Amino acid sequence: MFKKILIANRGEIAIRVLRACRDLGIKSACVYSDADRNGLHVILADEAHYIGPAPSRDSYLNIPNILRAVKASGADAVHPGFGFLSENANFAAEVAKAGVTFIGPSPESMRQMGDKLQARDIMKKAGVPIVPGSDGALSNMDEVLKVVEKIGYPIMMKAAAGGGGKGMRLVRKPEELESAFRSARSEALNYFSNDTVYIERFISSPKHIEIQVFGDKHGNVVHLFERECSLQRRHQKVLEESPSPAVPADVRRQMGEIAVKAAKAINYVGAGTFEFIFDNSTKEFYFMEMNTRLQVEHPITELVTGKDLVQEQIFVADGKKLSFKQEEIKQTGHAIEVRIYAEDPRSFMPSPGKIRRCRHPQGPNIRVDSCAYPGYEVPIHYDPMIAKLCAWGHTREEAARRLRRALDEFSLTGIKSNISFHKSVLSHPKFLDGSYTTQFIEQDFKPTDMLQFVDSRVFLIAAAIEAYDSQKSQGVWDIKTNSRWKNSLRPFGA
Repeated sequence: MFKKILIANRGEIAIRVLRACRDLGIKSACVYSDADRNGLHVILADEAHYIGPAPSRDSYLNIPNILRAVKASGADAVHPGFGFLSENANFAAEVAKAGVTFIGPSPESMRQMGDKLQARDIMKKAGVPIVPGSDGALSNMDEVLKVVEKIGYPIMMKAAAGGGGKGMRLVRKPEELESAFRSARSEALNYFSNDTVYIERFISSPKHIEIQVFGDKHGNVVHLFERECSLQRRHQKVLEESPSPAVPADVRRQMGEIAVKAAKAINYVGAGTFEFIFDNSTKEFYFMEMNTRLQVEHPITELVTGKDLVQEQIFVADGKKLSFKQEEIKQTGHAIEVRIYAEDPRSFMPSPGKIRRCRHPQGPNIRVDSCAYPGYEVPIHYDPMIAKLCAWGHTREEAARRLRRALDEFSLTGIKSNISFHKSVLSHPKFLDGSYTTQFIEQDFKPTDMLQFVDSRVFLIAAAIEAYDSQKSQGVWDIKTNSRWKNSLRPFGA
């Protein structure tokens, strides 16, 4: 087994990995930028290595700096988490060249699936259903028009090297086509240094269903069922659940079998996820892309299967066989995850700043993966997700009620968060009946829906804390005793 693992990431995923290391008796080393000197992952890790200024290009995306940290730490393996360099084939190759194990798939698998056009072609040859669209890159409007004439509107313009909703444009009518083509290429070039785009038919009643797969170095591949990730803003997920309330049992079985077949086609090793677009009206599904890494939403798969995916990543990277067979994996109960973002819930714009008070919910079958604590400064430089809150129940209804209770207990002051947004979603008829699609926020959600879920006590407590903190250098006057509290004391509830 590895003696020390360097975690090339930050925030809650770095904490998740280092906890798995500690459970296995493995030393952990983390990395940090100027913005993360006081990050919780830095506090909890066995050792921490500085990798550069706050901007990610100078730190968490800086391969030479991270490789220097690997060497300085003496780590014999690197876990990339998700985001940043987790799907960078060049980084994986450089880690291997340094004589260190990369905890993830091979660089070749990453390259095959990282190019969306190449991935479509591989999946098509493997017999995996793909969304009708262009067979290759589109370089001019004449080529675009030929494809659109063939498949019709609406269509989705996508960056071939894309991800996270970047370089994507929905086009519903002809007059939008040319500007969408230009803007998608421009954004793709800016984010991925590659302006290659392609077109897919846009499914009118779409759900986003993904299948978790796992492969080892001995040719074994399994799936761990599905997650529904349809609730999104700007093509980024905000709520996930497993199992999906929309997928029939026979379709679930078929999707799992196809995902395993697809993973074997590229000799996949480690944790990966096949993402499908699911037509809620016809119950047909099509391959969209593969994420060659651990997913943000992996906790709900862990909750319904009882498998520790991060530990399994470590075992597989160390050359061990998968610790479970397909017939041993059962989907039990229901789990829902919401992503807690430091953002304005009305506009979904980031809300960086200092967290004054933070109270995480507790109780049976509640899980919180978080990097937040009182006094933590949410940086402006990275994704504003600060926690993931999960609830498990015997039924979907029980899981939703438990999650709603946990959200009531989740308290953050000093920054804006999307907690009230999640409360409103969990009470929305389309969520409750499972009919919501990827267009939920765009078509069904109204900011005013959140008003009834804003607890006035939050504002009263925040105001009391502000008043107390502004006076604590002199002490706070107590009208009952006609004296001041000492600085070292704090009134109950403040």
